[in-house]
Amino acid sequence: MLFRQILHADLGCASYIVADGGVGAIVDPKWEIEEYLELADEHGFEIRHVLETHNHADHVSGRGRLVEATGAAVHVSPTPGLTYPHETLADGEAIELGETRIVALATPGHRPEHTAYLVYDRARSDEPVAVLTGDSLFIGDVARPDLAVEAGEGARGLHGSLRRLLDLPDHVQVLPGHVGGSLCGGAGMSEAPSSTVGFERRFNPLLGLTDEEEFVASLTTGLRPQPPNFRRIVALNSGPLLREAATLEPLAPARVDELLRDGATLLDGRAPEAWAAGHVPGSVSVTMVRAAVGSRAAAAVDPESPVVVTAASDEDAARMARRLEAVGFRQVLGLLAGGVDAWREAGLEVELVESIDVPELAHRLRGRLVVALDVRDADEWQDAHVPDSLHLPYHELSDTALEQLRAAENGQPYAVVCGAGNRASLAASLLRRAGVRGVVHVGGGGVSDLAGHGIELTRSAA
Repeated sequence: MLFRQILHADLGCASYIVADGGVGAIVDPKWEIEEYLELADEHGFEIRHVLETHNHADHVSGRGRLVEATGAAVHVSPTPGLTYPHETLADGEAIELGETRIVALATPGHRPEHTAYLVYDRARSDEPVAVLTGDSLFIGDVARPDLAVEAGEGARGLHGSLRRLLDLPDHVQVLPGHVGGSLCGGAGMSEAPSSTVGFERRFNPLLGLTDEEEFVASLTTGLRPQPPNFRRIVALNSGPLLREAATLEPLAPARVDELLRDGATLLDGRAPEAWAAGHVPGSVSVTMVRAAVGSRAAAAVDPESPVVVTAASDEDAARMARRLEAVGFRQVLGLLAGGVDAWREAGLEVELVESIDVPELAHRLRGRLVVALDVRDADEWQDAHVPDSLHLPYHELSDTALEQLRAAENGQPYAVVCGAGNRASLAASLLRRAGVRGVVHVGGGGVSDLAGHGIELTRSAA
């Protein structure tokens, strides 16, 4: 049996290749399918099956591209409303790959149709060697229950599904659909790529909550904001197969200028400090320095709208475009050839935003020279924030909120701060795009670092 785990670092997603006897299956394929095709060629097997654990809410499946490239059959649990060709794989049913057997195990909760897959290597044993848990059991955590049904209903379904998984022998390897950083789990999710049923039974704190009501209360308390754009991604994954990726044309600065005037948005993937030091007016900073580029972009820009991309290099811009497609951007018109340097050399306008570090922010706060605008999430704000600062999570910067910030300007610039600088640059770019004049980006650290520079932080009640 050939087995490979493929990680998508930007989204914290994991997909799997299982092959035997010259036949392969891909489980939960990511949008970028090239790695699967390369491994199939290298190891001499045909990709004939694509299996999904569930209808994903955080990324567009690559199954359509795999069907186009290989002719593989798509297998899913019985699910109403699907409009693409597929074969059902109900609880207990299996597909055979040589001496390898993959058996469906119904595990509703995260979504009603969710299915885990037991993997048997019958050349070695009659017992399962691994379980691909998708978005049910994670390493150190379990899935969030609120992306398809009411949170309490999802949590009760998940409680029963986890009991099924815990009935497996201790030696069975646990291989999840996500690692730390994904929006589909909680803060306890480990970045470890695998575990075992026995280890999770002993050390996963949520699995120790055997009482259903206690489990439901724990899982539904303090849920993070739902991922941006997730309903649209679910709809895309339920509809006709998406078989082709965008053709990423390099576009001359003059052509990009025309597209921006016609309503397209330029998404800038450079480091926050590079964006601040010179950017195309109206561009949105969605730096590639940290993960979740696509998710941040979807929180700031309508994924149905036309976009152009730029980054530190044209190669980086192409990679970023694929990350955008993976979260449902369907109108990626191309990339700014040569980047912002080419834009500048073409004689087009470049805008600057002041960028300061944490010590300088502390200095300006003491002198009341700026108003701190904290764009972190609510739980981070509650844990510690600057007294008298403004709090508005970056994903809540609606047109109305931006207009209110613009109208409230009083000569003191907004010092836009987060935890590290990446969300701050996105928020700062949205403020400038909305016409706010006084904007300062805080990079190289964030709110929690201010305590080391003489700024007393305060907590808020939940």
